[in-house]
Amino acid sequence: MKYVIIHGDGMGDWPCDELGGRTPLEAARKPNMDLIAARGTLGLVRTIPDGMPPGSDVGTMSMLGYDPARYHTGRAPIEAASMGIEMGPTDVVFRMNLVSLATDSNGATVMNDFTSGHISSEEAAQIVDSIRRELAGNGIEFFAGVSYRHLMMWRNGVRGTKLTPPHDITGKSIVEHLPTGEGADRLLTLMKRSQEIMRDHPVNKARRAAGKTDATSAWFWGQGTRPAVPTLQERFGVQGSAISAVDLVNGLGRLAGLELIRVPGATGYLDTDYAAKGRYGLESLKSRDFLLLHIEAPDEAGHMGRADLKVDALEKIDELILGPMLKGLGAMGEFRLLLQPDHATPCKIKTHSPDAVPFAVISNRSIARAPHPDRRYTEACAKSAGIKVDNGFQLIDTLFARPGAQAAD
Repeated sequence: MKYVIIHGDGMGDWPCDELGGRTPLEAARKPNMDLIAARGTLGLVRTIPDGMPPGSDVGTMSMLGYDPARYHTGRAPIEAASMGIEMGPTDVVFRMNLVSLATDSNGATVMNDFTSGHISSEEAAQIVDSIRRELAGNGIEFFAGVSYRHLMMWRNGVRGTKLTPPHDITGKSIVEHLPTGEGADRLLTLMKRSQEIMRDHPVNKARRAAGKTDATSAWFWGQGTRPAVPTLQERFGVQGSAISAVDLVNGLGRLAGLELIRVPGATGYLDTDYAAKGRYGLESLKSRDFLLLHIEAPDEAGHMGRADLKVDALEKIDELILGPMLKGLGAMGEFRLLLQPDHATPCKIKTHSPDAVPFAVISNRSIARAPHPDRRYTEACAKSAGIKVDNGFQLIDTLFARPGAQAAD
């Protein structure tokens, strides 16, 4: 038996005016997603427990069957696991975005771009290296990641500082969202010093000359301590793989005991090589029985407020990943496939929301049966199907057909 989770990051959405009042899932042409919904098990799942932030760390942890209320210690520690960074029990690691701040017409400093124009990993590494040379020491360490996503380690640090994810405040004043509470003074000092380092950095001079968005500040958030979770092999007796271009998802995959597969051309953005992800995923299933395949593009489009780009990403997932995946799995024999996002990323608000999201499970048995009339993979159809999973971490039991789970066949 082969088990697959297709993780379309942020696929859920709200009705969009530019799509005639439809959601991107309703507007997209996606025959394979709709086939899964029409012939499999369709419903809604709450991946974000009450009181927890609606981020990919919480949502993906739920998808992999881990109760975030029990296992979640912060976003950054998961990314540190992906990068192989060793953490002691009293160390605190922070996500460090390279962001672009700007001054608006009222003179307020606003979050202009939390990705610094999707700065390249090569450019960002030069900036992080400069920050490391100037600011590391006295328990502070810096680690370069991918594009705008990096980490800062505070050995024997504090974790109670109140911090705001930068993608939650795009276009807003940063004054009310700067660090507060325990440890805030040190973080504010690091941020201020980073701005001085970045102001005339050669990378930024070159980006400005090319008309690109420059990176003007470090921004800390998502802090936490080292997590400890049981592996999927320990829980379900399967060995598996994870494919993602995002450190967060790879970190959860590593914690879950999955083999991380690097795919050439996978970028974690809209220009990712969808087809290559599908090919590498199928190849991994020849030697392993479980696959988590993550696609970041729908989430990025949602953060941009671009419903049209989200539709395009959904259609590419459907054509270039799901189509070949279903065909390849059929040739392998018995399988179950779960399709779902980790959370919604409504284009209207350009950030995550805690809404329940649509899920669909299909198997080699159900794919051959007559389709349910008028059922598609959309938020509305998932709601009308009448199945609601309130504890998202329990949905994986459906994939593995554990006792008491909703039947997937």
